Amino acid sequence: ARRRARARNAPALAGDGLDRYDTLRNRPDLPGTSRMSPHLRFGEISPRHLWHRVRQVSGRDLSDGARTYLQELVWREFSYQLVYHNDALPDETIKADFAHFPWETDEAGLDAWQRGLTGYPIVDAGMRELYETGWMHNRVRMIVGSFLIKDLMLPWQLGERWFWDTLVDADIASNSASWQWVAGCGADAAPFFRIFNPVLQGEKFDPNGDYVRKWVPELAALPARLIHKPWEAKGDALRRAGITLGDSYPAPIVDHGMARKRALEAFQQIKKGAA
Repeated sequence: ARRRARARNAPALAGDGLDRYDTLRNRPDLPGTSRMSPHLRFGEISPRHLWHRVRQVSGRDLSDGARTYLQELVWREFSYQLVYHNDALPDETIKADFAHFPWETDEAGLDAWQRGLTGYPIVDAGMRELYETGWMHNRVRMIVGSFLIKDLMLPWQLGERWFWDTLVDADIASNSASWQWVAGCGADAAPFFRIFNPVLQGEKFDPNGDYVRKWVPELAALPARLIHKPWEAKGDALRRAGITLGDSYPAPIVDHGMARKRALEAFQQIKKGAA
């Protein structure tokens, strides 16, 4: 009886949601994630339970989606391994040379990022979703993290602390390891020179602009081809959409191309120092 009750209460992992997880999980405009992270965070369900449930509903042959879901569970456990062996993970970089990175000090930029007023719609949508709901889509977490670190050149610890204060699924291991991964200073990290272009990321993963329209409603009337780069809209298009850049919606607080160049130059500095 207890086994039947557990089966009834298990997460609904079967069907298209699991089988297509490998592609849908990157689309913030679609319900493609399991939303299990808050429940894992507070111990309401265990990663072991999820692991065996996925294997149970998948059978012998795992779909690409099921395999990707299990890999994400492994990444979570890897984060715990990292923090177990590096108890300063939330504050100190694993790669020692990053301790000398020439970070900027920009209170206005940090405030604009926290409030979702950077002028980059996919970044602003994610930060507003976070502040209003306590949750943010994982793909967007990477985008906003890259923007803070590499466009604004602000220390990753500022983002880690903001997420710790605002995420309902804030987890000491996953949060700090993920921020170090985005910054390129952690274990098995994405290289620092992998810098997300917020416009291209928005166009690829929110192609119709539905995610932006939900969380940045002042841009809702823009067509999909402009919603991720409203500064390229002609005056008539902005007027029809009821948008005044710098008033109803901010102009970009940084030029991404110039910011990318600045970040790469700073990275070269620490590489030379470590040589």
